[in-house]
Amino acid sequence: MMAEKVAVVTGASRGIGREIAKTLAVQGALVIVNYNGSAGKAAEVIEEIKRAGGKGEALKCDVSDFEKAGELFDYVVKTYGRVDILVNNAGITKDGLLMRMSEEDFDSVIRTNLKGAFHCMRHVARQMIRQKSGRIINISSVSGVLGNAGQINYAASKAGIIGMTKSAARELASRGITVNAVAPGFINTDMTEVLPDKVKEGAAAQIPMGMFGDTRDVADAVAFLASDQARYITGQVLCVDGGMAM
Repeated sequence: MMAEKVAVVTGASRGIGREIAKTLAVQGALVIVNYNGSAGKAAEVIEEIKRAGGKGEALKCDVSDFEKAGELFDYVVKTYGRVDILVNNAGITKDGLLMRMSEEDFDSVIRTNLKGAFHCMRHVARQMIRQKSGRIINISSVSGVLGNAGQINYAASKAGIIGMTKSAARELASRGITVNAVAPGFINTDMTEVLPDKVKEGAAAQIPMGMFGDTRDVADAVAFLASDQARYITGQVLCVDGGMAM
């Protein structure tokens, strides 16, 4: 359990981030639900957490802004005294084929998905070093492991997260801080819900288990890596993908 732990989950107002926030809260952590554009959705997550007997606070922050990300963690430390768990989940997609992708679409995905994760790790590291403990879990993707046509920007950002995870794990291991990544495959969320049935069927055919996963599958993996049971695991990429990347 995670009683007395303080967790920050970025991009936690919907989908996978929402489930991660709720799961950590149910296990006892006080969860900071970070969002950028959807205050109403973030408030709903906090209400769900409180109904389940948990504790949390919703905080708006565009993590792609280095200074704003710093202010987020300064507030959390000043208010709650520590940060024990960081889950870098905030991300966007702007899909398109290589020959049609604009520079802006490439840059905006890298800025949010990759630089945003760097900003948060950079700001939280000092506090975790001071505590001599911490868990950082970065949400990558099977696209970052295998690549995916039409997602050069997204795949680059998620592959970069894997490299960043391994590098940070080497730097911080001696300070009692673990850094790992979770790479989801096709997961049932509002983003996959709108896909045409034929596309879903084609995607499922690529998965050895033959089906999409649920957000809870990812949240449970994150909760394990954030727990004391994973104290001797660092620098790893846990694929939650039904076998796609094996």
